[in-house]
Amino acid sequence: MKSRVVAGVLGILLGNFGIHKFYLGKIGMGILYLAFFWTGIPGIIGLIEGILYLVKTEEEFQAKYGR
Repeated sequence: MKSRVVAGVLGILLGNFGIHKFYLGKIGMGILYLAFFWTGIPGIIGLIEGILYLVKTEEEFQAKYGR
């Protein structure tokens, strides 16, 4: 079971490198974030995704990302 808070914090702090995607098991997206980290765009997207993870309820998060 993945933690919503951990995913959110990883997205906010390390989203530029796609660490939150690797944590959630989305390896392909994580590699894509890593490939383009130098542009800064994944950092902005990671920040937004991290905030969205933290705003979701636990049930919504687990329904989408839990296993």
